[in-house]
Amino acid sequence: MDYHHVIEAAGAVALALVFYSYAWRWFDAAESPRRARWRPVVNGVAFGMLAVFLMMSRIQVGEGHWVDARAVPLALITLVEGTPAGAIAGGIALARRLWLGGAGALAGGLAIVAVVAAAAAAHAWARRDGGVGFRHSLALAVAVYAITWASFVVLGPRGAAIFAPVWLPVLLLNVVGIGLVARLFGDVVAGRAAEAARRDAAQLRAVTLLARAAAHEINNPLTAVLGGLGLAARRVAPDSEEGKWIERAREGGERIRDIVVRMNRITQVEEAPQIGALPPILDLKKSSE
Repeated sequence: MDYHHVIEAAGAVALALVFYSYAWRWFDAAESPRRARWRPVVNGVAFGMLAVFLMMSRIQVGEGHWVDARAVPLALITLVEGTPAGAIAGGIALARRLWLGGAGALAGGLAIVAVVAAAAAAHAWARRDGGVGFRHSLALAVAVYAITWASFVVLGPRGAAIFAPVWLPVLLLNVVGIGLVARLFGDVVAGRAAEAARRDAAQLRAVTLLARAAAHEINNPLTAVLGGLGLAARRVAPDSEEGKWIERAREGGERIRDIVVRMNRITQVEEAPQIGALPPILDLKKSSE
């Protein structure tokens, strides 16, 4: 085995991991929901190009025997990012494989589609379990190995003969490249999720402290105002013009009291729909439910 080729492929995957960690920061949904929509596209293109690079940078595992790690970036990005990013990456890799042509073009193209589909299924499984774990990535590695084996077997005896000398390097490539490296990608996602949770907790604490302080400052004079309006209402006829104005003022004061109660019950930060160029504001009703 030519270990220079192995190091080259490992370095490319390591750079992809670094890129993915920065992509989470560049396209953080908390900072810019609009920009976050582009994250699957950017990651899909990047990992699709990585798959094309690994197709060209094959690994020599013996005299006249070569393998490539094209399935690794396709499986990884689909597992951690989801179907949209995987479909984009797989489309790029598929176009490259069909453009190369050859007797195995159709089998190779179908294998790329199958890898993305298997990774999408593993992604859905991981979401139900609360995140990507070792069992998800290991199961995906085994599935990708089976898909690779099948893509050679469908070519007949010649394909089986080509695969026979490289079955072990392909197995190791999938187990290490997908089963273990996926854990590093999962750590990036978990780290960003933990950071977002800390940021949300700090934001909620700041909002609740401010809301409670404001509610306290409003409630004291509001009690005096409502009390004064109640005394004034006793001195005028309810059906007089003055009585009607006092009643409206009392209704307004009660609405303010309801708002003060909601301010003391804030348990989450929910923004109201933004109108025009106005800055975002807190949706007090949703935040206090």
